[in-house]
Amino acid sequence: MEKEVNRREVLRCMSWIGTGLIWTVAGGVPVSRLLGGPKEATSDFSFVQISDSHIGFSKPANPDVTSTLQLAVEKINAVSAAPDFTIHTGDLTHLAKPAEFDGMDGILQGLRPKEIFFVPGEHDVTGDDGKTYLERYGKKTQGRGWYSFEHKGIHFIGLNNVAQLEGMGQLGADQLAWLAKDVKGLSASTPIVVFAHIPLWEVYPDWGWGTKDGAEALSHLRRFGSVTVLNGHIHQTVQKVEGNVTFHTAMSTAFPQPMPGKAPAPGPMKVPAGELRHVLGIAEVTFAAGKHSLAVMDQPLEAA
Repeated sequence: MEKEVNRREVLRCMSWIGTGLIWTVAGGVPVSRLLGGPKEATSDFSFVQISDSHIGFSKPANPDVTSTLQLAVEKINAVSAAPDFTIHTGDLTHLAKPAEFDGMDGILQGLRPKEIFFVPGEHDVTGDDGKTYLERYGKKTQGRGWYSFEHKGIHFIGLNNVAQLEGMGQLGADQLAWLAKDVKGLSASTPIVVFAHIPLWEVYPDWGWGTKDGAEALSHLRRFGSVTVLNGHIHQTVQKVEGNVTFHTAMSTAFPQPMPGKAPAPGPMKVPAGELRHVLGIAEVTFAAGKHSLAVMDQPLEAA
């Protein structure tokens, strides 16, 4: 489905703006800001999240997704302090064709630094049940592409919630058992960052924007003092804080989708000619919530 929206509507919804987020981890707490936004004075390290590049897509909503991904790479590389690595939260390609993966890899080779961590989107496993994706990006993963790693005291967990896709996302019993085992020996003070394609909470179940067994996965993480969950899939920013868990979905580098329930169905949303780059964040924009810049911080809903 493609729907025309006007520029005022797009700019009013600042959550669509941006091709990527730069994440700073200071004192063990991940904080995000839009690329080009105000920079934190000090930090322990930073990383970048990008999502939903859909290389191979060529419909009117964006007939040249390679160019907008390239612009995202250039914007990331322009950050004064180079991030430690990049996370891509899925839908690297549109139809999981080898040539599409090749095209995406060619563009992302221009990133600095070179290290990139991936999780698959549903478009990356279409046609061959994820075989091509796993051959390229799953050599050091478990099962159908899940894994974890440590970086400067932070425990990162990459999940696959698209392999058993039936409406909403699903992790499955094997992956849930692995997750429980993976975090069992960690101290409750260990900061956790989880990344997967489909949101782990129910953003909008009528459109499949959620994960059926996401609550079970999160039950294994409730004891940790700082948990940040990064997702893509819905091509817009939605944030939620629940206890010590902060949820954040990223915008796409390819095309926007409608806000939940604001269209008959989800899908690529066409914007007026000349406005696509504004929607994808070529302009440097700061999203303000109250008096604060765009930031996702692990904190309770109410003070103790």
